[in-house]
Amino acid sequence: MRITVFGATGGIGTRLVRRALDAGHEVTAVVRNPGGMPADLRDRAAVVQADIMDPAAIEGAVKGADAVVSAMGARSIGPTTVCSESSRSIIAAMRATGAGRFLMVSMGAISSEPGDDPLTRYVVKPLILGRILRHGIADMRVAEAQVRDSGLDWTIVRPPRLTNKEGRGRYRKAVDRSVTGGYTITRDDVAKALLDLTGDLPSIGHVISIAG
Repeated sequence: MRITVFGATGGIGTRLVRRALDAGHEVTAVVRNPGGMPADLRDRAAVVQADIMDPAAIEGAVKGADAVVSAMGARSIGPTTVCSESSRSIIAAMRATGAGRFLMVSMGAISSEPGDDPLTRYVVKPLILGRILRHGIADMRVAEAQVRDSGLDWTIVRPPRLTNKEGRGRYRKAVDRSVTGGYTITRDDVAKALLDLTGDLPSIGHVISIAG
């Protein structure tokens, strides 16, 4: 496959690029700063330096892609529009070039869903995470709404709390609901799930929750 990755210098994005390359896929990594990519990946992937918020600047990176993945995320808990603005730009570029398959990494804290235990549903998500991550959640809700209305073959992927531990090479997933008891997942296993889902047609038009 030809896979385009946004957020390719982040914790999930870098791991996704590496997994995709190791699996024999052609990868285009769209970045602000190519120096943020590990040297061995810069040598193997097509690295495109571009303003992600400018649809015209990224059209070439998504044209002809079999799958486009956004692993964009805010780097702080303060006010942000990075996810909504980047998603808006990516969607516009994909529409302009005819690219169809879009996967976006969201966040499990965005809402309570079937599958959540009572503590998570009534305390952790609304009262704790909902306050601490309120800016990121508000931004991601806008991004999710844009993806749902995009007309693309979309999949929204919601992981819980992310860790940098070594990946297990496996994960649990649930469709349009939370993974019961799914409190954490490694970034490497999120990357594996994203790569698995790029060609998973039944996941189109659904929110896929994943957890370790």
